[in-house]
Amino acid sequence: MDKNTIIGIVLIFFLFYLWARINAPTEEQLAEMRAQDSLAQIEAQIEVPDSARQSLPSTVEAQDTLTQMELDSVVSQQQIGEFGAFAGIASGEETMHVLENDVLRVEFSSKGGVITKSTLKNYQKLILNENHEEVYLPLELLEDEKNSFSYRLPVPSAARGYIETADLYFAAEQKSNILTFTADLGGGRRIQQVYTLSDDSYDLEYDLRLEGMHQVLDSRQDNIELRWVNYLDRIEENYQYEKIFSTVYYKEVNDDPSYCSCRSDDSETLDEEPVKWVSNSNQFFNSALIAREAFRSAVVETKMLDEESEDLKLLVSEFAIPYQGSADETFSMDWYIGPNDFEILQSYNIDLQDIIPFGSSIFGTINRWIIRPIFNFLSNYIGSKGIVILLLTLIVKSLVYPLTFKMLHSQSKMGALKPEMAKLKDKYKDDQQKVQMETMKIYREYGVNPAGGCFPMVLQMPIWFALYRFFPASIEFRQASFLWANDLSSYDVFFWLPFEIPFLGGHISLFTILWAISILAYTYYNSQIMDMSSINPMMKYMQYLMPLMFIFFFNSYASGLTCYLLFSNMLNIIQTVVTKNYLIDNEKILAELNKNKKKPKKKGGFQARLEKALRDQQKIAEEKSQKSRRR
Repeated sequence: MDKNTIIGIVLIFFLFYLWARINAPTEEQLAEMRAQDSLAQIEAQIEVPDSARQSLPSTVEAQDTLTQMELDSVVSQQQIGEFGAFAGIASGEETMHVLENDVLRVEFSSKGGVITKSTLKNYQKLILNENHEEVYLPLELLEDEKNSFSYRLPVPSAARGYIETADLYFAAEQKSNILTFTADLGGGRRIQQVYTLSDDSYDLEYDLRLEGMHQVLDSRQDNIELRWVNYLDRIEENYQYEKIFSTVYYKEVNDDPSYCSCRSDDSETLDEEPVKWVSNSNQFFNSALIAREAFRSAVVETKMLDEESEDLKLLVSEFAIPYQGSADETFSMDWYIGPNDFEILQSYNIDLQDIIPFGSSIFGTINRWIIRPIFNFLSNYIGSKGIVILLLTLIVKSLVYPLTFKMLHSQSKMGALKPEMAKLKDKYKDDQQKVQMETMKIYREYGVNPAGGCFPMVLQMPIWFALYRFFPASIEFRQASFLWANDLSSYDVFFWLPFEIPFLGGHISLFTILWAISILAYTYYNSQIMDMSSINPMMKYMQYLMPLMFIFFFNSYASGLTCYLLFSNMLNIIQTVVTKNYLIDNEKILAELNKNKKKPKKKGGFQARLEKALRDQQKIAEEKSQKSRRR
């Protein structure tokens, strides 16, 4: 090949390269071509009707579709890494579902298969607006968006070693009053949560079913963890007292129910015995999760929230559910979502009624088995709860009247010795201790027990303390009106103050004011018929100051109690006046005292010890006086 031929071939190749370079497509054109090729591949895999082909996206839209598919592929890989076998149900669309009967409406979400809201149809939430006007709203439990109810399943193929059912999307199927949420992994592996709402009941049956999950879950684990986070809503008008009576209750299988502290952060680890139930309770309503058999263990916790928080408290419960690793397992539970009604809770026969804070020991016993049955019996025939309180007061005062009579009889004896006490005062006017010692001698000489008027009152105190717990704990008084009180379970408001007073609040309770006035009147009446000369002057003033001090305590308390105290004190005054003026014979008492004076006196006894203590005290005072004179 000669030189000219070689030069010609090189020039041809150069011209061909130059032509190819000039006519080469731009980057934008290359991208469009790739999109067209991708679109062709998609169309080849998917049969597209001719009518639909007209609406196929342009090349730019096809490119966006491809980009989204690539992104979805990346997300899918991430989900597989994070959720393992559960990746296919880790995304989806949330749907809402409802179970409903005459008393309860329960709303559910397919995401997690959980309860999102429960509405109690026969009750209302009462709030006060800025103008102190009453506003009634639906009463809802388990409604807070911050709530959580999730199982932690041990999945070795998942990135964290577990997955949370709260992150899964369940398929829902509803038949009548049965709602089934299913998380299907394929191959006979699935999780089901089955809810069954009974007719005219606050009971919601709840089953957790695991089918074929032994192929997925860690066989080394014998527990499935359940975590329940519940922000309690403010339901009552007097939310300060609602906070005091709200906490998490629990019952271990072979133990009495107990609870976390109501006034501070608290937690309990329950791992010594299986746990039967855990209840998140407001003052008058609760949501309880009850195991048909038992939870293996539990940790319960209550957390106080800031005063500015829209929520009342935060309650957290963690359960260990037994897991045997078999092909088909069911753990059955019940939800109770309803009022703290003693009869309804007692019907479960698992001590669930003990969440009602009637008190412990003798006080709770009196409330549960004496006062409550009497009140319920009267309520069957009388519609007004205020009239029932009046009748309850009459019954209680009648039952304790023998003690009251004994107290008044003892006071009359002391009143009959009033002339003798006056003589002592004149004789030892400058020596108060001598007066007290000689007074005890006279009491002993005439056979009078100065504590006789106090002992019957002490015996009545268990009833008073029981009633102190009964009124704010009984749902029967909730939003029950009487006279000017619109809610006997909360404070009554006669008028609102333009500002708040520490320990008193921003309102005035008329029942409390009337009760204090009646106490002052009763105290004054007693002071006129009893000898007060031997009483310390400070004590005389204290008996008038005490009712005024109690105004600060009772002003924000349940008006049912202050109403009862007012009725009780009015009956006290009537009983005292009638008994002393018509049933007690003062001449007969005087004759009895004179007869006692002639009897030989026994040594010892309470009065003798009290007299000796007074002598010793007087002796010490005299010795101190002599020492000071020597100085």
